[in-house]
Amino acid sequence: MSFRKVVRQSKFRHVFGQPVKTEQCYDDIRVSRVTWDSTFCAVNPSFVAIIVEASGGGAFLVLPLHKTGRIDKSYPTVCGHTGPVLDIDWCPHNDHVIASGSEDCTVMVWQIPENGLSQPLTEPVVVLEGHSKRVGIVTWHPTARNVLLSAGCDNVVSIWNVGTAEELYRLEGLHPDLIYSVSWSRDGA
Repeated sequence: MSFRKVVRQSKFRHVFGQPVKTEQCYDDIRVSRVTWDSTFCAVNPSFVAIIVEASGGGAFLVLPLHKTGRIDKSYPTVCGHTGPVLDIDWCPHNDHVIASGSEDCTVMVWQIPENGLSQPLTEPVVVLEGHSKRVGIVTWHPTARNVLLSAGCDNVVSIWNVGTAEELYRLEGLHPDLIYSVSWSRDGA
């Protein structure tokens, strides 16, 4: 009788990882330390947006995807909110439109220039006001143009027509506690 040691060989034994080079990463970005549960970034085929620390209100960086490496502290930001930015979301129909929700109880929609920011962007295209407490969630409808959902600490979900800046639906009194997550049906139904 033979007592050979049986060792199973892994089918992944020839797979090795390569660390990403420093020049391919984003470096020296002061990501926001706000206590809201958010991803703090959003990406589309043209840009990456990152919520950052800002004095005197809220701000976020918008970087072209090809701009990697060390990001200068004086790089222009989108900075029109009077309170910290809590959530951002790119429009699925236009790579140059982004929405942001903030502690200042507003939702703002921004038009990013074709080549990215060359100076700070302080004037939004649309300001949506209707929440009585901070807005922690913004998300675009996946199939309907100009439809944006926002949810805040006032336990209200608002659905907006961004083109006319009017509130289409207001779901109030349905949630007894804070709303931490929302999601559209992927097919728009």
